[in-house]
Amino acid sequence: MSNRLSIVVVEADRERAHLIVDSLRAAGDYDISAIAEVTGLARHISRHDPDVVLVDIANPSRDMLEELALASGPLERPVAMFVDRSDGGLTKAAVEAGVSAYVVDGLRAERIKPILDAAIARFHMFQRMRVELETTKRALEERKVIDRAKGVLMKARGIDEDAAYALLRRAAMDQGRKVSDVAEALVTASGLLG
Repeated sequence: MSNRLSIVVVEADRERAHLIVDSLRAAGDYDISAIAEVTGLARHISRHDPDVVLVDIANPSRDMLEELALASGPLERPVAMFVDRSDGGLTKAAVEAGVSAYVVDGLRAERIKPILDAAIARFHMFQRMRVELETTKRALEERKVIDRAKGVLMKARGIDEDAAYALLRRAAMDQGRKVSDVAEALVTASGLLG
């Protein structure tokens, strides 16, 4: 995100939209845009490409939440949603849609900045967790391929596991590639030959 946060406010009521925009301006130096039309929300938000989306809606529908999921790109930006009353199903749907902060009992000016900060912090925390999860999954997949390649070498050459790994490592160093890439090539080749 840039130094000056860009925020899209989704609010159908013009007076409430002005109240929210004024509250945000009082809380900091933001680049603020307001969207009144909920239909086509994904298109409107993507056109603005904001850092944060702030939604104030009395009773969000499932369709609106689906549109919000498309619009907010849960992996792309934090979303703070203010609703007037709680509904367990809609709360779950909002979280699944990628909402970083779901605030019941509507929006009040003094709450905007801390909730916005919390939504951004939570978004970044989940983003780090997603990256760590993907890194872990990739490492596990690489490990599986290396183990299969070691098995191929052990069987073909009649060597033990340590010798098979040393052979893979030496081939990777000689070729300037990762051990997992050499292992993948070996497993693929052995599948073609076997």
